Amino acid sequence: MLARAAMAARTSGSRNTLWLLGSDEDLRTLRSSIGDGALGVVTIGNAIHWMDHQRVFAEVTPMLRAGGGLAVIANGTPLWQQDSEPSRALRRALERWLGTTLTSCCGTDKESRAVYADSMRAAGFEVSEVVSEYRGELDLDHIVGGVYSAMSPDQIPPPDRREAFAEFISQALPDGEPFVEVVRVAALIGM
Repeated sequence: MLARAAMAARTSGSRNTLWLLGSDEDLRTLRSSIGDGALGVVTIGNAIHWMDHQRVFAEVTPMLRAGGGLAVIANGTPLWQQDSEPSRALRRALERWLGTTLTSCCGTDKESRAVYADSMRAAGFEVSEVVSEYRGELDLDHIVGGVYSAMSPDQIPPPDRREAFAEFISQALPDGEPFVEVVRVAALIGM
């Protein structure tokens, strides 16, 4: 993702974007490297639920220059938590494969976004929400890729089991019914 983002920035002529791989644990190191007031915007994708969001918002605030902002993106309800028969079939299959009940919406739900917005306000941000929705029909590769993108590294099947995993998922999905993903992207914008 970082390589694609950097390529897109170069292609568009953007020269003022820094693409980094790190965790919320690296914010203090980043701050000591770039200093206060150095960033125009910080974007956190669909990963905020893995972080101590209150600490992140507090640590990011001094790094932003005057007029800068913070965007927290929630990229829709996970494939296996949507309200359709293919989604429910996928959830049942994943629960069997993983041996657990799947209940989390990965921080994309309204309640989680409200908690993040409150924490952003507590860190001094004025918060608004922007929402965009789209639908797309997914093939098996997109379904499996979407599942992998949400799995922790220890849950992703090793390379020699990935074909079996894809076949397991394929067999679990209803025949003849398209898998339509509804993606409701919500961005919390803090200024």
